[in-house]
Amino acid sequence: MKKVTRPKAAQNASKVLRSKKTGTKSKAAAGSALGQTKAPKKTTSKRVASKASSVLRDGRTSKASKSAAGSALSQKTPKKKR
Repeated sequence: MKKVTRPKAAQNASKVLRSKKTGTKSKAAAGSALGQTKAPKKTTSKRVASKASSVLRDGRTSKASKSAAGSALSQKTPKKKR
């Protein structure tokens, strides 16, 4: 089953993007999550997944940022099997 961003995570992502205090990594993850709201074929790129991972590990980020980053990270492009 393909994943899409749930409404609550999309709301948090929108809040993150509108905030002037939010950093670029949080905004990149939020933008990716918001772009995948009703698009099951879209996935998060490696670059944005890396930024989302660092947002989740950072203790200073807000709950809204972490929610958006978690949503983006859960929809990352799967690794190719060798």
